[in-house]
Amino acid sequence: MRILILCTGNSCRSQMAEGLLRSFDPELEIHSAGIHPEKEVSPYAIKVMKEIGIDISGHYPKNVDLFTGGSFDFVITVCDNARESCPLFTGKVGKRLHFGFDDPADAKGTEEEILAVYRRTRDEIRRRFLEFYNEIKQRG
Repeated sequence: MRILILCTGNSCRSQMAEGLLRSFDPELEIHSAGIHPEKEVSPYAIKVMKEIGIDISGHYPKNVDLFTGGSFDFVITVCDNARESCPLFTGKVGKRLHFGFDDPADAKGTEEEILAVYRRTRDEIRRRFLEFYNEIKQRG
């Protein structure tokens, strides 16, 4: 099964979702990309994922243009901007889904306050993508 996760910068939410889905099932082919990719994955995202045993430090932001010709069982947007700006895919796309999450990159405050926002977002993403994973596994 091929899944593409999209957000604006591909530096936080989509990277966390990619790492989580891979941790649920290494047999899944998971990719993430951004409409306007950042230069690097957020160090806060890397840190909060490492706290739950998932290493995304080797990930890097990718442009969605790399994937528009590919075929995917699911294309999932994780932010409103990506949903509104989602490009046309010339390859086959089974289902398009949207799971919206607040952008932790907008967090302000001390490092601990910022990390708390990233942890909350990570946990919301984990809950929603685990639901999604369980649904697709039940369908077989």
